[in-house]
Amino acid sequence: MALISKKKRIYSIGAGLRSYLNRYGREVDIPIHYQELLRYSNSIALYDSKDQDTYWETVFYDQSDREEIHLNVKKIYALLKAGGDLSVMDHLYIDRIDLCVYGNTQPFRVRMVNRINDNFDYFYIKNADASRVYGLELEDLLSPNRIRYLVHQNTLIEEHVAGIPGEKFMRLYMQDPNLNPIRLAKEFVKFNERCFVRLLGDMHSSNFVIDVTPDFEETHYRIRAIDFDQQCYEGKKSIYLPQYFKENNALIQLGMAYITPESMRQYQREERALIATRVKSSHSELEDILQTMEKDQLAPDANVEQLKRELASHYQSDEFLTCKSMGEILRKSLSLVAR
Repeated sequence: MALISKKKRIYSIGAGLRSYLNRYGREVDIPIHYQELLRYSNSIALYDSKDQDTYWETVFYDQSDREEIHLNVKKIYALLKAGGDLSVMDHLYIDRIDLCVYGNTQPFRVRMVNRINDNFDYFYIKNADASRVYGLELEDLLSPNRIRYLVHQNTLIEEHVAGIPGEKFMRLYMQDPNLNPIRLAKEFVKFNERCFVRLLGDMHSSNFVIDVTPDFEETHYRIRAIDFDQQCYEGKKSIYLPQYFKENNALIQLGMAYITPESMRQYQREERALIATRVKSSHSELEDILQTMEKDQLAPDANVEQLKRELASHYQSDEFLTCKSMGEILRKSLSLVAR
């Protein structure tokens, strides 16, 4: 079983990472920052359709602030989704702004609605954490998923990742007669391998979603991470393997029932081959981000020492023992895949 040692501290964005974000168009000027959204005057608990507490609070602003805040938040949406084209705002309005008070970065979630057809979308405004920014960038470079985010000073803007939350999927959909257990189990094996290779930790069922795509013959599944706070932080190898979280037991048991050891090794090799291809195709960006990570402190020294020893033992490779930072450990992990 994987256990997080203690609450992770927030690491500020350093000069190196800031330079990278500027170079690749992630750093933009935005009209309102995270701290300004904290000026709400009241809040109420948000419940779902079954009257269950969501652990989010809907916040309200004074009349004198609300119009300006809503306008500036809509401008951020235009930057994130349309490169700053303000014409997309014509038919949009802000239905709700929610705050997650228990989250590590205490994010705001904005619900945007199109008044013509009632279609809606979400995005997030958060405290910028260097670990999370590195995780988002590595997700974009090394996973099969593209992800949009923007940074300005100490504010992080993220798009919403669509999908059924892992916990909800395992609770409500595992007995669905249309479920394809082999494809779902295969995707969990591949997701497990992606997280381990790029050292993304804490992938229990509340931190990923399952994207379900019906095809003309079968149903396809994609497991997508939605929480990147634990990128290259913990010292325990097991934290980077979703298979060790008890919250994922339903998917783990599915794999034990439908995936043979030979098939599992085949899927792991397939995923590592895909990651190797992405490493080569994104060589310039990846080299820049790794050089920056190698100079940043992203975890306590004790975590770095523990992880490099555990990975050296896992891979039977003393190369990890020379690493002095989480960035160097990640480079070694990716270099094994590239070989």
